[in-house]
Amino acid sequence: MTTEQPAAADAPAGERSLAETLRAARDAYRAEIRVARGGTEAAENYSTRIDHLLTQIHAEASAGTETPVALLAIGGYGRRHLCLHSDIDLLILCGGPIAAAEERFVKALLHPLWDLGFTVGHQVRQLSELEQAETDNPEFLVAVVDSRFLTGDTTVFERFHTLVHGPASVWRQPTVEALFGLVAERHRHFNATIYQLEPDVKEAPGALRDVAAIRTLVTLTQPGTARSVPVTSRRLDAALDEAEEFFLRIRSLLHLEHRRNLNTLSHDDQEAVAERFGSPGAEARGQVEALMSVYFHHTRIVVRILAAAITEANPPPGPVTTKPVGDNIQTSRDGIGFIDTVRASLQPRTWPNAFQAAIDEGCPVSPEALAFIERHGDRYTSEEFFSGTLERDQFLHFLTPKPGLYERLSEMHESGLLGRMFPEFRKIYCRVIRDFYHKYTVDEHTLLTIRNLSELADPNATARRRFARLLAELRQPELIVLALLFHDVGKWTNKNHAEESVRMAEGPLRRLRVPPESIRTVEFLIRHHLQMSVAAFRRDSEDPEVARQLARLVGTEDKLKMLCLLTLADVQAVSPDTLTPWKEDLLWRLYVDTYNHITLGYGDEVIASGQSSISALQAHRPPEISEHQVTGFLEGLPQRYLRLVDPRTVYDHIRLSRDLEPDEVRLTLDRHDDDVWGLSVVTKDRPRIFSNICGVLSYFGMDILRGQAMSNRQNVVLDVFRFVDADRFLALNESGPAELTRLLQDVVTGDVELAAMLKGRDAATQARRGKVRIRSMVYFDHHFSDRYTVLEIGAANEWGLLYRISRIISEHSCDIDLVLIATEGDQAIDVFHLTRNGTKLSPDMEQDLRADLEQAVGVSDEAR
Repeated sequence: MTTEQPAAADAPAGERSLAETLRAARDAYRAEIRVARGGTEAAENYSTRIDHLLTQIHAEASAGTETPVALLAIGGYGRRHLCLHSDIDLLILCGGPIAAAEERFVKALLHPLWDLGFTVGHQVRQLSELEQAETDNPEFLVAVVDSRFLTGDTTVFERFHTLVHGPASVWRQPTVEALFGLVAERHRHFNATIYQLEPDVKEAPGALRDVAAIRTLVTLTQPGTARSVPVTSRRLDAALDEAEEFFLRIRSLLHLEHRRNLNTLSHDDQEAVAERFGSPGAEARGQVEALMSVYFHHTRIVVRILAAAITEANPPPGPVTTKPVGDNIQTSRDGIGFIDTVRASLQPRTWPNAFQAAIDEGCPVSPEALAFIERHGDRYTSEEFFSGTLERDQFLHFLTPKPGLYERLSEMHESGLLGRMFPEFRKIYCRVIRDFYHKYTVDEHTLLTIRNLSELADPNATARRRFARLLAELRQPELIVLALLFHDVGKWTNKNHAEESVRMAEGPLRRLRVPPESIRTVEFLIRHHLQMSVAAFRRDSEDPEVARQLARLVGTEDKLKMLCLLTLADVQAVSPDTLTPWKEDLLWRLYVDTYNHITLGYGDEVIASGQSSISALQAHRPPEISEHQVTGFLEGLPQRYLRLVDPRTVYDHIRLSRDLEPDEVRLTLDRHDDDVWGLSVVTKDRPRIFSNICGVLSYFGMDILRGQAMSNRQNVVLDVFRFVDADRFLALNESGPAELTRLLQDVVTGDVELAAMLKGRDAATQARRGKVRIRSMVYFDHHFSDRYTVLEIGAANEWGLLYRISRIISEHSCDIDLVLIATEGDQAIDVFHLTRNGTKLSPDMEQDLRADLEQAVGVSDEAR
C-alpha cells in the first residue's frame, strides 16, 4: 500500500492566522483554476498548504495528550487530490488507550477545522483495533490504502504501516474484495454506463473514482508498482494520467463556480467549462460537443483499464489451458488469442476471424490479443483487411445479427480495428451531438443499434417476438447491420447527415465488394433511416395517407421489414427510456398498415356504410343502440377512427352522443395501464374545445401522449386523448377523477375561465424548471397530407406549452384534427394536423399563424 511520509515543510510565515493561511492557499488555487490549470499539480500544491494548516492546528491541540498520536491523511486527501471544497479525510491514530485527554485533543483538532468551514471525514482508532481488518467498513478499508503521514508520533505511524501495509498484513485481501464491491455498487447507481448526459466527474463510471480504484488495485496486488497500470504499457499509464488530469481540472472548475462540493457537470456547466478550456468551435454547442467528446474518450480508456485491473486481480481458478479453434487462433481462460503472434502480425486479414471465433465460443477476445491488434493496426490500410473474396464473405457473415455481435464489435472498436478497417467510422469516435436527449456518443449509439437488432436474433429472448419474426424472415439480415454501422457516420459534420452517411458508406461497400442490388438496399436504408420514425411518432399513423406514402417509399415487403427493424433498433438506442411500449406499438401498427397497403391496398378514407367493420359493429351492437344510431354517429368520421378505438369504445361514444343538447358536455375517463389514461369528450362544436381540454389536463400535471379531434355530419365533436398521470394525481386521490371531470365540463361549457387558473401555476412551474436552452422552430408541411396542413413545433418542454399553442391555433379559426406529442429530453415536438373551413390552410393564413406561434415559443431571428 502507498504510505508516504513527507519531508518537513516550512512553517507558515510569521504569526499568520489560520483563516489567513487558508485564504492564501485558496487564492493561489483559484488563480490556477481560473486559467483551467486546476489539475494534479495545483491540487497537490493546495493539499500541501492544507498539510501546513493541519500541522499548525495539531501542534496547538496536542499539548495535553499523554498517549502518542499520529495524524494521517486518507482517501482523496491522502492522494493529494483536494479540490476547493473537498472533504478533509483524516485518520487520528492513538498508540494507546483513548482517554479523556485524547478526546479533548480530537475536539481541539476538529473544532478549528469546522470553524474554517471544512467538512471533515475523520476516523479515530487505537492501534490495537487495527490488528484485524474492518471488513464491515469497506469505505474505510479502501481509504487507508492512500494513507499519508501528516504529523505526530512517527513510531505510531510505523507500527500502523506494519499492521495495515506490511507484507503479512491481514488487510490486503479484504480491501481488494471491498473495492470490488464498492466499484460494482457505484456503477450500478449509474446503470453501469459511462454515458451520462450530465456526468458526475468524481463518481460516474470512468471518472475519478475509477482512476483511484485502478491505482488502488495495482497497489494491493502488485506492491511497489503504484503508478503502473495492468497489461503493462507506458501508453496506458500516460493515458490514465491524462484522464486524471482532465477530470481534476473539470472538478476544480465546478467547485470554483458553485462554491461547494458539487461534481456534476450539468448542461450549463459544460458551456462554462468548455469556454474556460478554450474548446474549439464558434458557438457554445460546438464547444460543448468537443469538450464532451474528450470526456468520453477518457472515460472509455479508464473503464477499459479498470476492467483489465479487476481481471488481473481476480483471475479465474484452475490451471491455464488452451484449445485451438481456428487457423492460428486458440481459446484460453481469458478469451480468444493468437497462437503465433509473429505470423498474425503479418496477416491482418485474419484478425477479424478472432472475433468470429469469440462469438462461436461464447467468450471475449483476450486483452492480450486486443492489445496486439492495437499495437500493430496502424501499419495497415483498410484494403489490406479485405484482400480476398474469402475474407470479405467471412466478414459479411460475421455481421449477421446474433448474440455477442455487439460485444465483439465493441472490442473491435476499442482496439482500433474497426476504425482501421473502416476509416469512415473512425470519424465519429466519441462524437457528441448536443441535443439533450441522445444519451450516447454517436459511435456508441451506432453499436447499440446493432445490439438491439441482435437481441431479436436470440432464440432465448421473449421480448419483441413480433419484430423477431420479421428478422427471421429476411434473406439478408446482414444488410441491416451494414446500414446501421454507417447510418450516422455523416454526423461528423453539420451537413445533412443522412446524405453524407450515404456518401461515406460508398467506400466500405466497395471494399467489401457488396453486390450492386445490395448496395442500393443499404443506401436506401441509410438515406431514409429517419422516415419511419417520423411517420410513426410525428404524423397521424392512423391516417391511411401516412401508410400509403410509406408504402410508396419502400416499394417492397423486404425493404419495409428492414426499415422497420432499423427504426426499432435506432430509436431504442437513443436512450434507455426512448422506446416506450406506446411507441413500439405505434411502430408495429404502422408496419402492419403499410404492409397491407403493399400487399392488399386500402379502401377509401371515408367510413362507408357497407364496409365489413361497420357490418360487424351493426351485428354485435347492444340492444339499446339502434342501427340508425350507429350509422348516424359514424357518418362523416374519418376512417382512422375505426382503427383508433375498439367496438366497446365505439358503443360508449354513441351512447354519449345520443340526445346531446347544444350546451352539454359528456365525457368518459378510463385507466388503460398503470399511469396511462384515456379521455373521450363529446359535445356540439364550439370554439377552443381542443385547447381548453389541453389546458385542463396541463392544470392537473398530465403529460399528453396523443390527442385527436373529429366531428361527424350531425355536428357532434369527439375529442379523444391519451395521457400519462405523471404526478399520479388520479392514482393517489380518490376524488381525483371526479374533480378532473367536473373542471373539464365547466371549462368546455365556458362556466370557468381557464386562462386565469393557469396563469399563476405557469409562473411557479417555470421558476422551478429554470432555463432550458432549446432552439425553437415552427414548420409547416403542405405536401405530406392531401387533407391537412401539417404543423410541427419544436420548443422547450415547458408546462402548458400544448395549451398555449392550441389556443393560438383556435384564435386563428383553425380546426385541430389531430395532435401528436413527442418529448425528446428537454425538447417537446408537437405535430398538428390542421384545416380551416374543411380545407388546408392558405399561404396567408399560414403566415399569420406562423408569426403568432413563433412569438409564443420564442423562435430566434436566426432560426427563422
